[in-house]
Amino acid sequence: MNKGYIFDYGGTLDTGGQHWGMLLWHAFERHQVPVSESQFRDAYVYAERTLGRNKIIQPTDTFLQTLKAKVQLELTYLNNESYTDAIVSDVYERTKSQTALSRRVLMQMKASPMVLVSNFYGNISVVLQEFGLDGIFAEVIESAVVGIRKPDPQIFLLGVDALGMKPEEVTVVGDSLEKDIIPAKRAGCHTVWLKGEGWTNAQDGENQADRVIMTLDELLQ
Repeated sequence: MNKGYIFDYGGTLDTGGQHWGMLLWHAFERHQVPVSESQFRDAYVYAERTLGRNKIIQPTDTFLQTLKAKVQLELTYLNNESYTDAIVSDVYERTKSQTALSRRVLMQMKASPMVLVSNFYGNISVVLQEFGLDGIFAEVIESAVVGIRKPDPQIFLLGVDALGMKPEEVTVVGDSLEKDIIPAKRAGCHTVWLKGEGWTNAQDGENQADRVIMTLDELLQ
C-alpha cells in the first residue's frame, strides 16, 4: 500500500516529462540558431559534463543563473553566444509555467508525505524557493550534497529512510527510465513513469514501471 512519494525534480517537475536536452533544442529551433541537432547534442553533453566537473554553479545560484550558465556553455561551444539572452528568456518562462502546474498538483497531494530526490548542482533549495516549491517536501535529497547520484538505488533508499517507511510503501515518480524507474524498482519501491519526449528513441519501457502517465495531474486520478 502506498503511503508516501519520492519525486524527481529536473525533467519531472520543471518540464513535465520532457528531457532537458530536448526542451533546449526546441528553443534553439524556435530562435533559428544556425546549428544542426547533432551539433547541439554535442554542445549539450559538453555543457553537462563541464558543469558536473567544475564548481560553476554556486549554492546560492537561482535557477535563472543556473540556466544561463548552462546555455552560455552550449552556445560558446557552438560559437553562437549572441543567442544566449533569447534562449534563456524563452526557456525560463516555459519552465516557470510548467513548474507552476506541478506545484498545483503537489499542493493537492500534500496529505501524503513527499520527499524530493534529485541529481542537482548544490542549489536545489534556492531553486525550490524561486518557484514556490519550498515547504512542500518533508526532506530534499540532492546528489551534490549526499555524494550519491542516480542511477545508484541507494539515493532512493535515502528518500525512503527520510519518509520513515519501507520501500514497498513508497512510490517514486520520475521522467527517466534509466535514472529513476529502474533504480527505484531495484530499491524495492513502486514506480510511476512520467513519459515525455526523451533524449533518445529508446522509450519502450512501459513494462518496467508500475504505472505510466503523460501528465503529472494524472497522479490525482
